[in-house]
Amino acid sequence: MSTKKSSKDKIIETSSILFQTQGYHATGLNQITKESGAPKGSLYYYFPEGKEQLASEAVESTSILVANRIREGLQCSDDPITAIQTFINNLADDYEKSDVKQGLPVAAVALETAHTSEVLRQSCLNSYEMWHNVFADKLISGGYNKEDAQEVGLVINAMIEGAFINVLLQQNSDPLRKVARHIPKLLS
Repeated sequence: MSTKKSSKDKIIETSSILFQTQGYHATGLNQITKESGAPKGSLYYYFPEGKEQLASEAVESTSILVANRIREGLQCSDDPITAIQTFINNLADDYEKSDVKQGLPVAAVALETAHTSEVLRQSCLNSYEMWHNVFADKLISGGYNKEDAQEVGLVINAMIEGAFINVLLQQNSDPLRKVARHIPKLLS
């Protein structure tokens, strides 16, 4: 049984994709309304504080989706090294198989707004911390101490994100595969 998405869900989903692919400043409310198919009045009804509120909720929604994807991807093995390598190689495989080459989940919003919007800076920070913690939890379950695991969780996520920038620029998945190959060195 399929569930019909609410106007609010359509707006958030559309906004997430547009912010990811175009950035915050290049994405207008009229475009969001048009592409989401939601009535224009619903945009102002659900997001009375405007674009900043909408972007914050879109970042939060995207963050949860990405955290769940990481968590699911790391379930392939109890061994953190194997799980993280497999997860990164699966990202590379997904990139190669997909016709849609989207950007990084919240990076554009973070880069464009970190110095101009405390609300969006905090939303993006929460996203990154959530993702770092998913990697840290995997490391802790594999025997790493909490402090080291949290630090290395940040490093792993930063390596993946940096590699993905190069993937987009080079238009191939090799940078992700290189990061995956170096995970055993990082975690030994």
